[in-house]
Parts: sequence; structure tokens; C-alpha cells
Amino acid sequence: MDSQTKSSQVAEVVANLKGIPVKEELKTLLEQNVLVVDFTKLNGDKRVMTCTLREDMKPKATKTDPMSQKKVREVSDAVVSVWDVNAKGWRSFRYERINTVDIVDEYEQEWYT
Repeated sequence: MDSQTKSSQVAEVVANLKGIPVKEELKTLLEQNVLVVDFTKLNGDKRVMTCTLREDMKPKATKTDPMSQKKVREVSDAVVSVWDVNAKGWRSFRYERINTVDIVDEYEQEWYT
């Protein structure tokens, strides 16, 4: 078994133990849904964020806003960059610091502001 396969299996086991999707699945969920992600910030504070990567909800990519560009958001494999629908801005969190992930069944902006 090569190290990449072993690493992938470890990541899957850890995700299953935490009850969260693996990183690739998380990105797919973000592209198709609005999620509520509970995570622990690096300073130890708990944060709950309503976020997405849905094309119809995030701003269009521009040269003046580097975070709107996918290649800039994907610089670090450890960090997940998302559009915070409440703060109306780009935010990021470390995948390994996620506590829970919930899909918002029906998202209405006014419900969360």
C-alpha cells in the first residue's frame, strides 16, 4: 500500500469518527448546498458559520478580490475557503478543526440574519 492510499484511508477513518464528510465530499457539499459548519478556531474559540460555495450565492471572481478566485482559495490543502452568507465575505477554516457539518435544507437569507 502506498503512502497516499494509506493517508486517504486515515483521513476517511478520522472523518467517520468525527461524523463529518471527507474533505473532497465537503467541497462537493459546499458547491451544492448551504452548510452550517461548527469548528474550533486556532485560538481555541468555537465558531459556527453558515457558508457555501454555490455559484448562485458567492460573488463572481474579480481581479480586485483575490479570494474570489478559485486558484487563490485553494493555495493551502489544509484550509477550506468559503463564502460566509451572513458576513457576506470570504472566510476560511482548517479542515482538521471541524467539529460538525450540517446541511441547511432550505436556505432563506432572512432566516439567518
